[in-house]
Amino acid sequence: MPVVNISLYAGRTDEQKAALAKAVTKAISETVGIPDSATTIIFRDVEKSDWSIGGVMASDS
Repeated sequence: MPVVNISLYAGRTDEQKAALAKAVTKAISETVGIPDSATTIIFRDVEKSDWSIGGVMASDS
C-alpha cells in the first residue's frame, strides 16, 4: 500500500489537487501493478513563508 506525501505551496484548488491525485495514482498503478484503491495520497499545503530552498525563503523569491 503506497502512501504518497505531496507538499505544495498553499493556494492550489481542490480541482488541481484531485487531478494530481488521479495522475499520481494512475502512474503508481501502471508502474507497480497495484489497484488504484491501494494508493493513499496526503496533501500538505505550506505557506511560502514556511518554505526555504537553498537557504532562501520561498516568500522572498
